[in-house]
Amino acid sequence: QVQLVESGGGSVQAGGSLRLSCAASGRTFSSYAMGWFRQAPGKEREFVAAIRWSGSMTYYSDSVKGRFTISRDNAKNTVYLQMNSLKPEDTAVYYCAAGWVSSASGYGMSYWGTGTLVTVSS
Repeated sequence: QVQLVESGGGSVQAGGSLRLSCAASGRTFSSYAMGWFRQAPGKEREFVAAIRWSGSMTYYSDSVKGRFTISRDNAKNTVYLQMNSLKPEDTAVYYCAAGWVSSASGYGMSYWGTGTLVTVSS
């Protein structure tokens, strides 16, 4: 079992930055790939970024590539999402998840956090 708690959301103006954190409990954190997803009002949840258990491979959606960076610290059981050059269309609830990943479109998440809201104003 893995429990996930996101933090770091908030309100920021376009062009600004935020860093999301996801703290995981459970001894097997380091064996899971970790991902960030988001859901905007009235839209389906979408993939944002993912990182393999070792941190050796990362994957990003085209909409955030070059602006967002995912990283993890297995010693701290924490995964991060550094978000730069934020746009109003990045406004969403951001969710952390744990599972497996093989590509930006190939993944399966078994555990989910409850989400943290990011609001970007123009």
